[in-house]
Amino acid sequence: MTQTSLWLEPAADPDAIYQILVEAHADLTQERGHVVDTRLILLLANHIGDPAVIAQAVAAAREDIAPPPDRG
Repeated sequence: MTQTSLWLEPAADPDAIYQILVEAHADLTQERGHVVDTRLILLLANHIGDPAVIAQAVAAAREDIAPPPDRG
């Protein structure tokens, strides 16, 4: 990504944000945690509203993530 409108600087209080995310999963099963994550992603994507910025965020999130091994 050479040109981006995605904000990549550290948050003002990353520890507080991390704590909020951890607490969002308190007492949830892994499956329900995934549901919360999905809802959160959709809410934040709606808040951002710009498909180009969301595409940049998806690309940044997938960066350096290897695909699963071929099982064929």
